[in-house]
Amino acid sequence: MSWKTTTRYCGPQAWTAETMRGCEDWITCLDTRDVGELETAVMSTRHVPLVALTQQDIQLPTLGPKLQALQREIILGRGFTLLRGLPVNQFDRETIARMYFGIGCWLGDAVPQNAAGHLLGHVKDIGHDPHNPLHRVYATNYRHLFHTDSADIVGLLCLHPAKQGGQSAVASSPSLYNHMVQTRPELAAVLAEPFHIDRKGEIPPGKDPTYQLAVFHHHAGLLTTVYARDFITAAQRFEQVPRLTDQQLEAMDLLDQLAASDTFRLDMDFQSGDIQFLHNHQILHARTAYQDHPEPARKRHLLRLWLSARNGRPLPSALAERYGEIEVGSVRGGIRVAGQTLQAPLEAE
Repeated sequence: MSWKTTTRYCGPQAWTAETMRGCEDWITCLDTRDVGELETAVMSTRHVPLVALTQQDIQLPTLGPKLQALQREIILGRGFTLLRGLPVNQFDRETIARMYFGIGCWLGDAVPQNAAGHLLGHVKDIGHDPHNPLHRVYATNYRHLFHTDSADIVGLLCLHPAKQGGQSAVASSPSLYNHMVQTRPELAAVLAEPFHIDRKGEIPPGKDPTYQLAVFHHHAGLLTTVYARDFITAAQRFEQVPRLTDQQLEAMDLLDQLAASDTFRLDMDFQSGDIQFLHNHQILHARTAYQDHPEPARKRHLLRLWLSARNGRPLPSALAERYGEIEVGSVRGGIRVAGQTLQAPLEAE
C-alpha cells in the first residue's frame, strides 16, 4: 500500500474544532507599546514606498520577537493565529496599510496576489459576478468554500466587518486527510492524483491557461494541501480538459463537507482590527456569504497579504507549476505574469 492509504499525521498541525473550542491561546492581543512601536516605525519610513518596505525598515524591538514567535507557530505548529487590536479607526488608511504591511514583513516577503501585481489585496464586494469563471470570489459577497491560496502564509486584516454574515472559518487539512484515509481511503487516493486547474486568465510566461496539480501531497514527512474547487470547476470550460469523474466529484464533495462540519470547522468572527494569519499548506479557510451595511464606508473590507516565508517548509516539485520558485529560502508563490508592476492600492479596484 502507498502513503495515500497508510500515512497518518499527528502533532499540533492535526487539530480538530473540539480541541480548539474554549481555547484562546491562538489569539494574541497587541498592547499600547506594540502599537506605539508600529506607529514609530511607520512614521520613520514614510519616504519608503510601501511595496519596497522590508523587515530591516520596520524596527520593532519588542513586537518583532513576538511576531517571529507567532510565525514559527504558524509554519511549525497549529498553522494559524489571530492578532487582535490594531486600532484601525485611529489612523488614516495609508498608516494602517503600512502598519499591517510592516507586521507582514516580520513574517515573510509579500508576493503579488493577482495579475495587476497587488501586494496589498482587498477582500471586498465590488459587484463582480461570482458565477463568472474569470472572476475571483473575494471581490463578491458570495460564500467562499474551503480553499487554500497560492502563498506560504495568507494574512487578513479586518477594517470593517459585515452587517450580517461573512464569518471566517479554518480547518486542519492533516486532520481532514486522516479522517478520509480512515473512512474513505479510495477518495483520499483520488485527491492525491492531479486535477486540471484554471488560471482564470492570470497566466505566467510560457505557461498554459490550465495546469495539473493534486490536492494532497506527501513530501518531506509533511502533508501539503493545495485546494480551490472553484478553480478546478472553472477549468471545465476548456474543451481539451477531461470532464471531472464521478469519483473526483465525490472526493471533493466529501472534503468540502468534512471541512464545513462541526468536527473540523473552527469559526472566527472578525472584529475591526483583527488580523488572521494562516499557513496555506496545512490550513483550509472559508467564509460565509454576507450582507453589507448600506453605507459605502461601512462595507465589509479586509486587507490581504500573501507572504513567502524564507524559513518555510520544503515543497514538492509539482507545486512549481503554481508557485514558480519552490526552494526553501527563495521568494516563492504569488501570481506572476508578463509586464506586471508591483503595487499596493489603498482601495479595492
